[in-house]
Amino acid sequence: MDFNTAFSILIGHEGGYVNDPADPGGETKFGISKRAYPDVDIANLTIEQAQAIYKKDYWDAIEADKLPDEVRFSIFDAAVNSGVTQAIKWLQQTVKVRDDGVIGPVTLNAAIYTNPYKINGVYNGIRLRFMTSLPTFSNFGRGWSKRIATNLINV
Repeated sequence: MDFNTAFSILIGHEGGYVNDPADPGGETKFGISKRAYPDVDIANLTIEQAQAIYKKDYWDAIEADKLPDEVRFSIFDAAVNSGVTQAIKWLQQTVKVRDDGVIGPVTLNAAIYTNPYKINGVYNGIRLRFMTSLPTFSNFGRGWSKRIATNLINV
């Protein structure tokens, strides 16, 4: 999967402008939150600006182009939802290497030589277990669970 395809799927999960007081991210548009990007005018953010942010700060940060094709979206989606470092740590736990939150040759090699369907299953299980432990799960858990399930179906 390339970035443009991943971005199209991701935007299907994210939606438009919201400012839900129960969301710790605050004001959000296309999944870009004011909390993560305090200097961005969220209300006037364009889809092109959001795409550039996702490419640089998430796709490139997880080195998605070096990961096996079948697992790129799961890691990318988790990075967007829970942060780059956390997404990488879950990958490292999945492929059983030291979980330092940094993509390096050991992590990449382990990801390349692990069955990608096993990675997706275990990875998304770890991710869902984490989500259920969050205090905001009662507000957003149904949507998060549906998102992860959809990702697994579309592998």
